[in-house]
Amino acid sequence: MKIVVIGAGKVGSTLAAQLVKEGHEVLMMDTNEERLEFLQNRIDIMTLCGNGASKEYLKEAEVEKSDLVIAATSADEVNILACFIARQIGATKTIARVRNPEYRNQLELMKEELGLSMIVNPELSAAHEISRILRFPSANDVELFCRGHVELVEYTVGKDCPLRDLALKDIYGKYKIKVLICAVRRGEDITIPKGDFVLQEGDKINITASPKNIHAFFEAIGSFKRPVKSVMIVGGSMIAYYLAAQLIDMRIDVKIVEENSKRCDELSELLPKASIVCANATENDLLLEEGIMDFDGFVALTGLDEMNIIYGMYAKTKNVEKVVTKVHHLSFPEVIESSGIESVVSPKLITAERISSYVRAIQNSYSKNKVESLRRIVDNRIEALEFIVRDDEKYVGVPLKDMPIKNNILIAAIVRKGQAIIPGGFDEIKKGDSVVVITSEMAAIEELDDIMR
Repeated sequence: MKIVVIGAGKVGSTLAAQLVKEGHEVLMMDTNEERLEFLQNRIDIMTLCGNGASKEYLKEAEVEKSDLVIAATSADEVNILACFIARQIGATKTIARVRNPEYRNQLELMKEELGLSMIVNPELSAAHEISRILRFPSANDVELFCRGHVELVEYTVGKDCPLRDLALKDIYGKYKIKVLICAVRRGEDITIPKGDFVLQEGDKINITASPKNIHAFFEAIGSFKRPVKSVMIVGGSMIAYYLAAQLIDMRIDVKIVEENSKRCDELSELLPKASIVCANATENDLLLEEGIMDFDGFVALTGLDEMNIIYGMYAKTKNVEKVVTKVHHLSFPEVIESSGIESVVSPKLITAERISSYVRAIQNSYSKNKVESLRRIVDNRIEALEFIVRDDEKYVGVPLKDMPIKNNILIAAIVRKGQAIIPGGFDEIKKGDSVVVITSEMAAIEELDDIMR
């Protein structure tokens, strides 16, 4: 596909790299020529230096011949205008990055009136992800599939975890709970494991099951933690606002520490039920004085990755039950892991994943059993895809043990009439089922037929 990306910042550059990796032709527009040259030396993209909201430059980019135009600059109004003009010129599909909370209640109207195919809000998406993690603090990360009937959670096998030294084939016999460990990261190695795989301390495992069985399983292994009741947030960013609003709606106590007095005034007005502390969190003992040890959740949301990691490490030393940090640059995952911080959120990666999923949906629009949703897990190296079986295909009614499924592909879950099935060899796929597939063959599966040899 030919895709035009307007804006070469964090979100735009991450998205461009992901799209190129998946085989798309990308042209990137930005007013910063040095930034474009920098990216062109690292990503196989075409570039055009100019204003993405200018009709002349959009014509030069030939947006009318593109499959998709994505406006991801730091200015909402520029993104909206760029998409509107691109549509007027002849672009068929457009995506705008819109972050301002003031526009939140009119997004659907904007989509309809301006002809936008999608609106993405990295900060709101990040807040949703952090909220999910705080609701289920036993896990490092939580993904939902099949309208919430299937959960995929990441968990780290600790020193005292009873899963340590246990073969996967023995898990059901020991706990009598239907779960499936569908991916394991051990150091730098990623594995879609078979039954004889033996878990070790430090393994990051991805577990698939129904929400009920996930909770039961974590209780059985002694790792269940109740949802947090109080959260301290350092940094009064837009993510902090969106997250605090969601937590307050969940009746969770929220305290935000922010050093900019003007922003504190804004947050106090926007979030009257939150406690806003105007102070520098790096000051000696400030977080202690604000009662960090009394909170069971801590989220670091400043604009600096390094500070977020340091704040997260400090919260861990104070035995805060659940710590989440925002990190834009995941260039040194070993540093983050050695810090002891297990839950890390990157807004730009979440946005790139959402848009990549939409691009895949465009590609699959003519497929009978197309991808309904897509998530990237395990450091973005494994894909989890959801399909709905719409037709009687050759694999319908065939026991899974008799299906010639390709290597590095696993059927992780089947949902039938609202009930999640963790499949065994004798289970079958039927028309109308939702099917969750795990694969390390990135972008290789466009429809359910592709899982078979």
